[in-house]
Amino acid sequence: MDLKTRLQTYLTAIARERDPYMATAGHFFVQEYIRQQFAQWGSVEIHTFEAGGKTCQNLILNLPAEAKRQKRNLPPILIGAHYDGVPGTVAADDNATGVAVLLELASKFAAQPAKYPLRLVAFDMEEYGLLGSADYAALLREQQQPLRLMLSLEMLGYKDSTPGSQSYPPPLEKFYPNTGDFIALIGNLRTIPDLFSMSRSIRQAGISSQWLPVPNRGLIVRQTRLSDHAPFWDAGYPAIMVTDTAFMRNPHYHKPSDAIATLDLDFLAGVCAGLEIAIRRL
Repeated sequence: MDLKTRLQTYLTAIARERDPYMATAGHFFVQEYIRQQFAQWGSVEIHTFEAGGKTCQNLILNLPAEAKRQKRNLPPILIGAHYDGVPGTVAADDNATGVAVLLELASKFAAQPAKYPLRLVAFDMEEYGLLGSADYAALLREQQQPLRLMLSLEMLGYKDSTPGSQSYPPPLEKFYPNTGDFIALIGNLRTIPDLFSMSRSIRQAGISSQWLPVPNRGLIVRQTRLSDHAPFWDAGYPAIMVTDTAFMRNPHYHKPSDAIATLDLDFLAGVCAGLEIAIRRL
């Protein structure tokens, strides 16, 4: 199977109603699907946390660094994507695309390790206020666990090549293109060298990419905090959100129409291939 077909297979399994309260069967199905996929590559750690009287789960897969670097005790790169969805939608872009790429990266880096150890995390309860990532970031902070970088994969599959299809919080529209055909990387100031190199790697894979460094944990432009990287910013970690910019481009955001048919799978496959190259070069 080629990359696009593999991603489509993942999407078909994940894109279903999976709100943790309103669609418990779908939510459980997707949780189990991720667990089974991860389990092919190593033992799956489950990080449980309580939210709204419910026990929730982040699913974690640790992958070692390449053999010659294993003794160095390098800090891991954490790659996360949330698997919950809002009620009333199969949430294909938000965030079946992020989870599909997470699973594909797991299989790629299990077969051929990166320079750094990787920790792949499927976060729960993002749509209820980043609860899964907040709980996990707090735990890592408490354990004094260093991270080389945290990457949040947040909506990766919607592209619109029509001029005027991309909007921004002001004043960013003065500096960035108004066509929604790129993938955006948004990081705190510590990640500027990574933003630059990752963007370049993604462009080399044939996908247009824009990057934005934000000061002060993104508090000035609140829209930059709308994913699982934000709790890692707050905990002082270097973190980047990889995104198609959600509602600033995708008209189906949080609607029943957020379906696989609205996605651009060639774009998604390009983003996935570009991310693999970018992570290998870190």
